[in-house]
Amino acid sequence: MKEASSVCLSSSCIYTASEVIRALDETQDPCNDFYEFACGGWIRNNPIPEGKSTWGIFSNIELQNQLTIRYALEKVNTTDNTDAEAKARIYYDACIDTNETIEKLGEKPLVNIIKKLGGWHILPSTMIKQPKFDLQKLLQDVQNSYNLGGLFNWAVTEDDRNSSKHVIVLDQGGLNLPTRDNYLNKTAHKKVLDAYLDYMTRVCVLLGANKTEARSQMSKVIQFETELANITTPSEERRDEEGLYNPYTIRQWQKEAPFLNWTMFFNDAFKLVNRTIPDTERIVVYAPEYFRNLTKVIRRYSKTEDDQKTLTSYMMWQVSRSLSTYLSKSFRDATKILRKALFGSEGTEESWRYCVTDTNNAIGFAVGAMFVREVFHGEAKTQGEIMIDNIRNAFKRNLKNLDWMDSETREAAETKADAITDMIGFPDYILHKDELNKQYEELQVKPNEYFDNNIAFNVFSLKNDLKKLDQPVNKTKWGMTPSTVNAYYTPTKNQIVFPAGILQLPFYDGDNPKCVNYGAMGVVMGHELTHAFDDQGREYDRFGNLNKWWNNATIARFKKRAECIQKQYSDYSVDGQHLNGKQTLGENIADNGGLKASFHAYLDYSSSKDTAVNLTLPGLKYNHRQLFFISFAQVWCSAMTKESTKMQIEKDDHTVAKYRVIGPISNLKEFSEEFHCPIGSKMNPKHKCEVW
Repeated sequence: MKEASSVCLSSSCIYTASEVIRALDETQDPCNDFYEFACGGWIRNNPIPEGKSTWGIFSNIELQNQLTIRYALEKVNTTDNTDAEAKARIYYDACIDTNETIEKLGEKPLVNIIKKLGGWHILPSTMIKQPKFDLQKLLQDVQNSYNLGGLFNWAVTEDDRNSSKHVIVLDQGGLNLPTRDNYLNKTAHKKVLDAYLDYMTRVCVLLGANKTEARSQMSKVIQFETELANITTPSEERRDEEGLYNPYTIRQWQKEAPFLNWTMFFNDAFKLVNRTIPDTERIVVYAPEYFRNLTKVIRRYSKTEDDQKTLTSYMMWQVSRSLSTYLSKSFRDATKILRKALFGSEGTEESWRYCVTDTNNAIGFAVGAMFVREVFHGEAKTQGEIMIDNIRNAFKRNLKNLDWMDSETREAAETKADAITDMIGFPDYILHKDELNKQYEELQVKPNEYFDNNIAFNVFSLKNDLKKLDQPVNKTKWGMTPSTVNAYYTPTKNQIVFPAGILQLPFYDGDNPKCVNYGAMGVVMGHELTHAFDDQGREYDRFGNLNKWWNNATIARFKKRAECIQKQYSDYSVDGQHLNGKQTLGENIADNGGLKASFHAYLDYSSSKDTAVNLTLPGLKYNHRQLFFISFAQVWCSAMTKESTKMQIEKDDHTVAKYRVIGPISNLKEFSEEFHCPIGSKMNPKHKCEVW
């Protein structure tokens, strides 16, 4: 029986078809390199723009979203729907700085803060009195008065073992370059370390320091950060969530890391919300070994006055690095030195784009309300729900084919898949005036005070964080703003979230053929769903608690299959540098499971009796199933500078774009059936890896 399919000729389909055709490179053999076949044309036609280090289909949507937000924020003579939106506008205007307040103030706002923190010896004007070195006080002031980092990270977050409650969590932190490798692999990263020192020195000089003294002091800070890098565990060794979870009372913890008085430290923070922290308070530490070693490092650095000065300089640099971006243009320009070395591009962008991003980071749900009113259509939410259900059903049906699972774990996995909740588009409350205003009512922003508005936002965020300690976890709270072009899964909530920002072309368009929507958006949905069952997500049960719900033999078989994926990706290389299959394991499992679940869901949809016709696109010789794979691949069309690629391989837990396409399709037999790839061709290897 010949399957019914006809060509879609709506304006949406004609537009999508032209985009697909422009991106393809049909001189390439899809069985040899499907990524080049699907994206070669796009890469040729889209050189990386000046000032960018990476450019892809994602970047295009982000630019569009920024334009939409700019339009909403800059509307003149508009009455704001809410106080929150008015605050977003004030914040944005202060950032744009048409009357040049930021330029006139120069370095003063930051110098004043350094004074308040007790002064920095390389800036003599800030040394009002010679205080005795007191790391405890300095850390408390930096972390708890300004919500800036230093030495370690801490937060109030969901308790992994009891995910309806919050707990204080401590973790390693305190490095200012992206990875520990930047410090430890000195030959490979010489360019970065040199640029980092130049950047640090430049900022200090702009603040008023003597260049020679600043350079010598900053070299010592880099040496100190290198010591921190030495005791930092690499991310690939931190994938076992069970192993990371180490509960203590503060009294017990005091013995493990005596370089601070912890009860005093936490009480200093929580006075913001009038909560006292007894030494019986339970905390969770993700990196106890780091803190034990940190105690030794701090002891060593507390002995001589010179070393104490280095510690002070390290903390003052944390403050200066974080806050100097809110100062005049010369400070913002200083970061170009480092960005060029790290990413291969200075990262310049128009100031309005910078301000849109910054406003979205600070008051993102008010900005989200504006964004949603401009562009989001309700049908995407309804259609999205239907797609997620179809993909979930396909995922569950496939569990029966997995011979490595015992029946009990399989049943529990089905139950967990059913329990996954989803949120699409935006949280409803942002369109309700009173609720949105309530969210930002304690945030005070003032016209023309960009620097102070940022400080106010830092304190506002810290306060909100601390308040959570005695509150139950809100399982419907969003962690991404509505205009974000991304999606996520939260293991402690067993929940997937798809913001409005991603529910648009090329990921989704209600008028496009279903094969295109399932290939692009459907795979993203399948990817997030599979995260519930990747090497980390599988450690959480259906309620979002860290809990061993698998039988041991099944765990062993899972690990064996995961090892296959790990090895497959570690064998891939870009520019002579091998990928890190261990660091990217969770994302690769999700990529593979997501493609399969979405393709199977699409097959179920396309062969169901209610589907009269499977539409294809005009001007293309591919059937609807082939178009599914092409639209999946084209989401990842992108180009990166050499430096950015190196950075992604070293730091990111996502694989580089090319192998996010090639990895999953070469493991899926249906792909090779559709494109008639002979066994043994690059896209159809004899030995395939399969977890889900």
